Amino acid sequence: MKKIGLLSDTHAYWDEKYQTYFSECDEIWHAGDIGSEDVLNRLEKIKPVRAVHGNIDDYHIRAICPKTLRFREENVDVLLTHIGGYPGKYAPEIRQEIEANPPKLFVCGHSHILKIMYDNRRDMLCVNPGAAGKYGFHQVRTLLRFAIDGSEIKNMEIIELKA
Repeated sequence: MKKIGLLSDTHAYWDEKYQTYFSECDEIWHAGDIGSEDVLNRLEKIKPVRAVHGNIDDYHIRAICPKTLRFREENVDVLLTHIGGYPGKYAPEIRQEIEANPPKLFVCGHSHILKIMYDNRRDMLCVNPGAAGKYGFHQVRTLLRFAIDGSEIKNMEIIELKA
């Protein structure tokens, strides 16, 4: 079983609570708009990080983090990107990959809106952790924690941080 800490849209903002909430995780995933290498480096001091770049990330972060990551965690096929959308409204740049070969878990950021939705047509869980940083229109900063146990995604936990 792997415990995952998930965040997105930090926009260069660091909060010591990331350490608090992610220290018991096995990995941290960042769904883009990291904003600075400092945020990435600090997360890597907590646990191993898988991250993709977002639309605000500069060439330094784009050189380190790809636009999309496709990987297996335990027995779960994962697709991680920044601009992804949600069931019925997938972003054009990722829609073809989802249609051709849907993952079991699709993770994206960008909207600053926390969403956990199941795409019944594709048998795929879609997760957007909302925004962990202070930049943007969101009122509540959010993180997610969950576990992957074999082929099960379970114990999804929403963590709300003060603005």
